[in-house]
Amino acid sequence: MPKEKTHDLHDFMQQLQDRMAAHYKQIQKRATEDPGTAGDQGEENWAELLRGWLPRTYEVVTKGRIISQDGDVSPQVDVLVLKSIYPKQLIDEGQKIFLAAGVAAAFECKTTLTAAHIAEAMETCVKIKSLYPVREGTPYKELHSPIIYGLLAQSHSWKSPKSTPEKNIEEKLQASDKKYVSHPRECLDLLCIADLGTWISSKITFFSPRMFPGNEWAYPKHLEPDGVALSSYIGHTDSYDNQFNQFTPIGTLISDLSQRLAWEDSTLRDLVHYYQTTHIDGTGKGESRIWPSSIYSKEVRLRAEHPQLSSGPDAKWDEWKVCFFFE
Repeated sequence: MPKEKTHDLHDFMQQLQDRMAAHYKQIQKRATEDPGTAGDQGEENWAELLRGWLPRTYEVVTKGRIISQDGDVSPQVDVLVLKSIYPKQLIDEGQKIFLAAGVAAAFECKTTLTAAHIAEAMETCVKIKSLYPVREGTPYKELHSPIIYGLLAQSHSWKSPKSTPEKNIEEKLQASDKKYVSHPRECLDLLCIADLGTWISSKITFFSPRMFPGNEWAYPKHLEPDGVALSSYIGHTDSYDNQFNQFTPIGTLISDLSQRLAWEDSTLRDLVHYYQTTHIDGTGKGESRIWPSSIYSKEVRLRAEHPQLSSGPDAKWDEWKVCFFFE
């Protein structure tokens, strides 16, 4: 049988993958003698990748803090993605305190990921998202913060023959989420390890017995009878992606980040559709965390419980849709 044709985008993603691996090898040579410079180089590598693959309307900068409208300041973050509305003069002057309303995404960068880094990133994520006003009115607004926050690493520390890096990462993500996250909007959005996989947060807006009319027995008995929301960290790795066999962690990162940005910036949506059609995001799996319907405002809860949510292809960008980032 002829070999299935590979889309050029998959080749581009593999080239990025190979380049990141070469950068990591180079950084490792100097990490012990000058760890500070090695870390800075790692951040710049990720910044360059984002500059190359995000639309030109976004500005990507390194090293800075985010200031809320109330004057509260975040911990330092390594890479920030600024919206097109960001004041040019503040960028040109090299200001390292960035206005929250103008920051679309922020990332913490690590050369070699450890379990402690995941916990620290989850804690920082909650702090940064607390700088933004709580939004109400639709499931999308109530389940998601206006800022995307993620953790990027070139490699990981679980390299011995008997290590189980995927399992270790998933367990640490779940444990850190339960420790620090008190609402789904606070979840870490992305964790990309360039030589292993990418984990993305997903949300199921509402799940209740009313979704099984005449077959209510199919609704799990351990869940709240009035219904629940669900959040998950969906892992995309080589071992999970048995559908398209063209997986790269970088491809999932670029596709998912673009999709998240497109919820706030509709000009990206054609490109997101293209990425998804070519399957550069791959497939994945993950376990869910259960949330009571009380996480929602009264208006959203009443509509979700009865159920008036959108589904199907026409609901792609509907803020009342059943699922977010789990397609």
